[in-house]
Amino acid sequence: MLLERCQTSTETEEFFSQMFEKGDVSAGMAAIRTLLKVLEKDESKTVQELDANFQIAIDVMKNTNYSVTSVTSGCELFLRFITLAKLDTKTFEECKGIMLQRGKLFLKKLLEARGKVAKLASSFIVNGSRILTHSRSRNVLLAMKEAAKANKSFEVYVTKSSPDSSGEDMCRLLEEASIPCTVILDSAVAYIMEKVDMVMVGAEGVVESGGIINKVGSYTTAVCAKEMKKPFYVLTESFKFVRLYPLNQQDLPDEFKFTPSSRTKDLRKQHPLVDYTPPAYITLLFTDLGILTPSAVSDELIKLYL
Repeated sequence: MLLERCQTSTETEEFFSQMFEKGDVSAGMAAIRTLLKVLEKDESKTVQELDANFQIAIDVMKNTNYSVTSVTSGCELFLRFITLAKLDTKTFEECKGIMLQRGKLFLKKLLEARGKVAKLASSFIVNGSRILTHSRSRNVLLAMKEAAKANKSFEVYVTKSSPDSSGEDMCRLLEEASIPCTVILDSAVAYIMEKVDMVMVGAEGVVESGGIINKVGSYTTAVCAKEMKKPFYVLTESFKFVRLYPLNQQDLPDEFKFTPSSRTKDLRKQHPLVDYTPPAYITLLFTDLGILTPSAVSDELIKLYL
């Protein structure tokens, strides 16, 4: 029990180190880097012990106040990618060596993913575009920067995004890149929708149906876009594809919607962090695997987990 507590403390420190010391990284990327560190430092003698240590690390990261959605999907794919090594080795040390090699290769691919997403999405931004985005998304920000570098002139509206006002941060970063930006109230989405040409958002997770889990308010924005016949584009890396098939908002697991501290209280009175946007409201998903329709996501998930 004492050893487990020590491990828990170490994994927590490593996760926060990845979040704050490695620059602007998502919770999913930080989780994958943390698991890679666990693998590098692990002294297990059996596959079962190693799996148990991985699970301890995952449980610790899920118990922080960061996105459980991207932590879950990133960890699942990382473990799936590296543990294929279990099937084709004779000794555990050889197995662990191959896992480590594959883990580094997996991370390398992920580091290239955001650039691929941005390049694909930026081609859809043309001169004179007016774009609405919700909250703060690293992928959306990079795509807009790519478009600006190509000397495209466009204007951005970004929701304030309660309760943490992350949209204000997004606006500041856009203005630093000399991209005209205006912060709007979350309640003004329908009002501003008739002015814009498209909506671009990120995602904390992409589910099997092709729908997305993202900052609360994304669903509202998507419904308005659909009603006003404006394209709703999602920019996301494939490591955020998660094996989950929610049918509605209540179908989302509570651990995805609420922080650990909130889950100890009456959830009926708590503000959800994310909501679920069904695939019917999504026009296209820009990913490192290419430009996908929502219906193509399930096929890609099958390929990822085969």
